[in-house]
Amino acid sequence: MFFTLTRVKITFEDARYAALATFANIFLISLLLTFISGLQKKLTVEKPVKKILEATRAIAYGRLDTRIPPRNVPKEKFNEFDLIIENINLMAEELSGTEILRNDFISNVSHEIKTPLAAIQNYCVLLQDPGLSPEKRQEYAKAANASCKRLSALITNILKLNKLENQTIFPERKRFNLSEQLCSCMLDFETIWEKKNIEIEADIDQDIYVEGDEELLSLVWNNLLSNALKFTDEGGRVEVSLKQEDTKIIAKVSDNGCGIDSESMKRIFEKFYQGDTSHASAGNGLGLALAHKVVELSGGSIEVDSTPGVGSVFKVIL
Repeated sequence: MFFTLTRVKITFEDARYAALATFANIFLISLLLTFISGLQKKLTVEKPVKKILEATRAIAYGRLDTRIPPRNVPKEKFNEFDLIIENINLMAEELSGTEILRNDFISNVSHEIKTPLAAIQNYCVLLQDPGLSPEKRQEYAKAANASCKRLSALITNILKLNKLENQTIFPERKRFNLSEQLCSCMLDFETIWEKKNIEIEADIDQDIYVEGDEELLSLVWNNLLSNALKFTDEGGRVEVSLKQEDTKIIAKVSDNGCGIDSESMKRIFEKFYQGDTSHASAGNGLGLALAHKVVELSGGSIEVDSTPGVGSVFKVIL
């Protein structure tokens, strides 16, 4: 099929007008597209980048409560900037928590060190009295020595916990007799339980071996036994058991002491936290934090079940 195109007569003026109109349309369309592109870039790139830069600058200057408001869109529609904003907010939250812990740690360390130092200073002043009787002099000297030991234990535990948390101490995994270790740790507290007339019941299976760091794990048993005896009144009862169940080794230290309330249970493994302040002079709130970290590094877990006025059960699973 053939088409015959009829000739259309176009004047120079018509062509000039059509060309100018076409150029004007192209120019306006280009201008509109450039505007839309610039607006899109400002909204989707420059605005979030500006928010990110302002937030990271604020965080760098220590304003750790800084957060970038996220877009109100479903997570499946997130773009790269949304993910960056989410990660920056998460980072700021983690840094804020770390800063709070650091400040609390410094505050607690300062307080814990200041207390025995003040006691030592007071007893030293009292010991300078020339008219002091020999009995009082001996009493004050013993009290000063006890404060020195407490201060030394505090610093030792702080150093151990710091090394464990920063992974400069790695557990040396070797096979050893856990049954013998637990019995030996119990005998170290014999004087204390006899003095308080506490009944001790031991149900320890013989020759249970474990792969772990013997020295570090002894810290766990010493701490759990020390707490059980400390929080059990005279004439009370403490039970210690060690059993092997399939591939797990379960050690339990139970007492019928004062127990732990629900609020203290939430923070029981925090550094320096002492739920029962009546026994604060006998510890520094680092023992359970140390025990928890050692068990964790040993690949195990530690649990606690307690009822106020009834007693507590600490269970270590290796």
